[in-house]
Amino acid sequence: MLRKNLQQILKNPCQAAGVVPVTDNFLISLRVACQIQAARYMNIRNFLFCLLLAAMMQSAATAQKNGADQRPNIIFVLTDDHRFDALGAAGNPIIQTPHLDQLAHRGILFRNAYVTTSICCVSRASLLTGQYESRHGINDFRTDLSQAALENTYPLLLKKAGYTIGFVGKYGVGHHFPIQYFDYWSCSEKEQPDYILTDKAGNTIHNTDSVGHDIRLFLDSFGRKSPFCLSVSFKAPHELDGNPPTYPVQQRFDSLYAHVSIPEPLTADEKYWNSFPDFFRDEQNIARVRWKPLLSTPEKFQETVKNYYRLISGVDEVVGNMVQQLKELGIDKNTVILFMGDNGFCLGEHGLEGKWYGYEESIRVPMILYDPRLPGKVNGTPSQLMVLNIDIAPTILSLASVPVPQTMQGADLESMAKGKIAPRKDFFYEHRFLGSPRLPSEEGVVTGDFKYMNYYEHGYEELFSIRADPKETTNLAGDKKYAATLDAMRKRCAVLKKQVQ
Repeated sequence: MLRKNLQQILKNPCQAAGVVPVTDNFLISLRVACQIQAARYMNIRNFLFCLLLAAMMQSAATAQKNGADQRPNIIFVLTDDHRFDALGAAGNPIIQTPHLDQLAHRGILFRNAYVTTSICCVSRASLLTGQYESRHGINDFRTDLSQAALENTYPLLLKKAGYTIGFVGKYGVGHHFPIQYFDYWSCSEKEQPDYILTDKAGNTIHNTDSVGHDIRLFLDSFGRKSPFCLSVSFKAPHELDGNPPTYPVQQRFDSLYAHVSIPEPLTADEKYWNSFPDFFRDEQNIARVRWKPLLSTPEKFQETVKNYYRLISGVDEVVGNMVQQLKELGIDKNTVILFMGDNGFCLGEHGLEGKWYGYEESIRVPMILYDPRLPGKVNGTPSQLMVLNIDIAPTILSLASVPVPQTMQGADLESMAKGKIAPRKDFFYEHRFLGSPRLPSEEGVVTGDFKYMNYYEHGYEELFSIRADPKETTNLAGDKKYAATLDAMRKRCAVLKKQVQ
């Protein structure tokens, strides 16, 4: 009978371990029982066999006991106003981002990553909910997510699934923060955090370094208590609002890029600004107001862009320290890192400073997915797939094996990268904050070949051939040769507008 029972257990030790609670006392009792049975039969072969079985049972039971811990840790790193080409791995020959470049080379760099609305509050709500602005309803800096919407954000869904969750940096959605749900929370209470922070003792620290400090504290406290999801949101490289706005950098980066010259963009030529209709060239247009003190002369352009790059290099340093700490904790092989910007940024293109409008520099962002568990044929290869900020939430939930709510409108990035779902062919863009004259509202469609934007308050349309004219120098909306394309894009815009609601 003993041998028969042992054979049954040996055949499926995991199932056998599952019939009783997996505890240390159970394993000790099992080992003692095996020794007693072996001694009763006075058979050295049974004795050795039972010891081997006990060891196998302990291994199987431990695997079952720690099964939940095998779900990956997830770190989502978000920068603010980070345009797609401000990254060494994206082909920028000047900016120094070695640690982010390494993540891009070891993971997946999505070369065609976009946001569905290019402004902080809306994009961050889309990141949390996986939804377009038309659905989540956040279109200003004061509106909070409803309780129902909050419960369907990726952090709270992970919390319900047993994840430890943390949030550091800039939250950026509404005025009432969901602090009570998080195991670790360290965010500024301000709509726009300051760059130079002062503690109670009067010591100062740069915002980027403060975020790095919080990352270390979180990992020290929870790094080995997996699984966890840490959301990291930098202020950098967002300008410091003021009159005039400025770019305060960490002192140790003051001289970085001092001896290089940044080429001015093609569309910085004044003729592109002058080509806009009167409503757009209104003196209240925020993108032009901010252009004047920051980019209107060659000297101002050099200073602003270099400081913008310096702030990104500061972020890169923090990311490098974070990756090193993951290795020191021994959890780097089971930690997925997602990185992106919340929206892009014009640095003089079309005579503008800022985001908001539908130009490539404004709506395209860097996006990296580094999952050390992915096979080599997926990792290390840049992707040309069209991906969006609304893909972040469903991707994080899929990584954690948590069901994705049907209300989410994005898709899992890994499934797309593996070819398991059809690639996206286009997407709907919308921007409705403020409106004319300060920020004329617009909506449109972006495809791999063309971009259509409609300033619907004024009935002004833009059509660009992204493939043939990536700098968007020529508006084809009035060209009769593209009349059919323009009509098709208008119809597609109407269809997508209904779908995203």
